[in-house]
Amino acid sequence: MTSTLRRIIDCFSDCSGCKTCKGNARQDMLNMNQDTNCAPMLTQGVRLHIQDRYVVMDNGIVQVSLSKPGGIVTGIRYNGIDNLLEVRNKETNRGYWDLHWNEIGGKGIFDVIQGTSFRVIVENEEQVEISFTRTWNHSLEGKFIMLRGSSGFYSYAIYEHFREWPGFELGETRITFKLRKDKFQYMAVADNRQRYMPFPDDRSNGRGVPLAYPEAVLLVNPLDQRLTGEVDDKYQYSCENKDLRVHGWICFDPPVGFWQITPSDEFRSGGPLKQNLSSHVGPTTLAMFLSSHYAGKYMVPQFEAGEPWKKVFGPIFMYFNSAAYGNDPLLLWEDAKIKMMVEVQSWPYSFPASEDFPKSEQRGNANGRILIQDRYISNDCVIASGAYVGLAPPGDAGSWQMESKNYQFWTQANENGFFSIRNIRPGDYNLYAWVPGFIGDYRHEAVITIISGCNIEMGDVIYEPPRDGPTLWEIGIPDRSAAEFYVPDPDPKYINRLFVNHTDRFRQYGLWERYTELYPEGDLVYKIGVSDYRKDWFFAQVVRKIGDNAYQGTTWQIKFELDNVDRNGIYKLRVALASATLAELQVRVNDPNSNRPLFTTGLIGRDNAIARHGIHGIYKLYNVDIPGTRFVKGENTIFLKQPRCNSPFQGFMYDYIRLEGPPTPC
Repeated sequence: MTSTLRRIIDCFSDCSGCKTCKGNARQDMLNMNQDTNCAPMLTQGVRLHIQDRYVVMDNGIVQVSLSKPGGIVTGIRYNGIDNLLEVRNKETNRGYWDLHWNEIGGKGIFDVIQGTSFRVIVENEEQVEISFTRTWNHSLEGKFIMLRGSSGFYSYAIYEHFREWPGFELGETRITFKLRKDKFQYMAVADNRQRYMPFPDDRSNGRGVPLAYPEAVLLVNPLDQRLTGEVDDKYQYSCENKDLRVHGWICFDPPVGFWQITPSDEFRSGGPLKQNLSSHVGPTTLAMFLSSHYAGKYMVPQFEAGEPWKKVFGPIFMYFNSAAYGNDPLLLWEDAKIKMMVEVQSWPYSFPASEDFPKSEQRGNANGRILIQDRYISNDCVIASGAYVGLAPPGDAGSWQMESKNYQFWTQANENGFFSIRNIRPGDYNLYAWVPGFIGDYRHEAVITIISGCNIEMGDVIYEPPRDGPTLWEIGIPDRSAAEFYVPDPDPKYINRLFVNHTDRFRQYGLWERYTELYPEGDLVYKIGVSDYRKDWFFAQVVRKIGDNAYQGTTWQIKFELDNVDRNGIYKLRVALASATLAELQVRVNDPNSNRPLFTTGLIGRDNAIARHGIHGIYKLYNVDIPGTRFVKGENTIFLKQPRCNSPFQGFMYDYIRLEGPPTPC
């Protein structure tokens, strides 16, 4: 590897297992199989056992074994289960940090991070801290810490690239845990996304049939016959960063939960709407920190030779809970959510030893109120309730979507438009925002410098969304998603029963193929004032299948009436895309056969959201000037053509479309 990275992993735990300590509500609710008297639990301090090939941290509640000097988590003993991790796997394939990287212009390399030396940093009854280091042309250091009274452990990593090192690209990094398949068969990602999952064996030949891509498999002879005929695909369980706070698995005998909790998004790439993997068949639990999923190569950070860089990923929390026999094991999920909220409220943690992780008193805050100014809606400013407001590295409006090298800090404005961004790392930022119900991106022009202990009052922030003239018509809701449009039922041959009658019906496999069935010859025609976008606007403009591995581009029509036309004026077509994958949008007006379109985006997008069951990817807004001479009095048609057709997954999803008339006097 021609680049150099340094990794530091720190693992901690808090006292959350007794009635008089933090977490007592969870203990009461679950009737935990642990002594609920504080004194006995706190009598055993943290112990460190150093062996030839392993290091074991043990506090009487959780025992964590790590390879020496590799720093791979080989075993987790909890609540009578000798090892929560898959004992059938090689020890290097149980619990580990990994990354996918490449030399600039080179071939990608998957690398499980393993240390080559080991040392003890702290050893006492309250805390044990150990370090695993690997140094070659790429330097890595891993630290683990266990505290007294732990019901889990924390982990974080520090990656570093020095100025004198060669350049590289970092495509993905994460921490992975692979659980025992004979124990953990029930997965929970959200209140409405949890179920019994297939076994990993069900994805193999004879039990599963691969579909259009390797991740999607049709279960034809699963071990649990109730799952016969369903599709399994890890992308069906992806989540937006803002919602990806806790997920994991439940064992029913004994009732034990294994949960991954991410208390902050500051270290994740792409901001609050970036989608990432969570848990999936394995049973596997991931904490994704950086990936190109639902974004493409534009999300992959590139570090040039001579470019210094350092970033802290985490800490994240691995939490274990248990219930008494006879109690509902699904309450373990409710307990995990409570624990997640405790962790979120505790951020930033006070216990990480690294100076690269600033504590609360070393951070700053920014406060203000965001308002909307759009004279075609109101002469007065409108409160931007629910606006997403964040600090991210300086860049253009909307650049936070693709930002992956540094940190971001986001919040949501309240019903009065007030926002407070807390615990911001020192550094230089722009203030960014987007507002549900309005198009475009806001960026505050001034660079905001955060220093330790600062509290910046920004006052009223005024966002003027793109607008030239009055709205003549609109399609959809400007919310950066295509969820409001028509999502068809899946082919009964390719169904995931979890998503039947589900709010996330777009997560079913193969929906792109339904377009050809609905429109076998002609394409979609939408009539303003007659059609209903919830029923008549397909959620994605995809290609039409015309044969085996043969596809055809599609042209959608928007028909509308104009009672009067200002032939001297300029009309404005606003097209907000929720996603694009190797697609091109061509706009023509009243002449579908013109050699040159009025507007084209050229080839755009690598989101792959159509194949990966996302309802959005990277947001893009296009503003098209239409001379009044292109329109006629009476019926007009705007043609939206997507000509690229080499794959069934090429196309885009619309967020919102609006036609504005020429500007009117103030």
